[in-house]
Amino acid sequence: MFSGKTQELIRRLDQARYAGLAIQAFKPALDDRYAIEAVASHRQLRFPAIAVPDVDAIRRQLHDDTRVVAIDEAQFFGSDLVGLVDELANRGRHVIVAGLELDFLARPFGPMPLLAAYADRLTKLQASCQYPGCGSRQATRTQRLVDGRPAPADAPLVVVGGAATYEARCRHHHRIGASLSDEPAPIAVEDSAEL
Repeated sequence: MFSGKTQELIRRLDQARYAGLAIQAFKPALDDRYAIEAVASHRQLRFPAIAVPDVDAIRRQLHDDTRVVAIDEAQFFGSDLVGLVDELANRGRHVIVAGLELDFLARPFGPMPLLAAYADRLTKLQASCQYPGCGSRQATRTQRLVDGRPAPADAPLVVVGGAATYEARCRHHHRIGASLSDEPAPIAVEDSAEL
């Protein structure tokens, strides 16, 4: 999260619009954080989109003349998205997909691993780790927070939220179910000699 995935998606859609291409953008209906009828970045950049409940709804609402198909928050769609994206690309449509690679448990998220494997072009964006004092490591994980503490492993997999619910974290600072402040402090090397 917070790496600019949707912002980059919107940038690419703007390029297609300037080129005069017919575009349709889709997003999962459950993502109502910033706008219902648009893909919207955390910085409030927007592009008109159709909110759909599932992949079949994308298929039903796709126009014959659409040349560019964009799908935001693709991790929330089922594995049948992979087949649709492949079919559209094979028919000559330019398909742009944005989504999280890993869920908050650091496991592959929805159809994203297969979409990445089949992609003709893959762009991986990463935020900086938001853990206090880190900031310099590349964030490869999404830290879900519940009341400011890491969410437990048995928490619901899908919770739509923003900065109050999620942080970008590096591998070193990502935690599940225990706050970093609950961990014992490491023993300093000079202190261990006194043991």
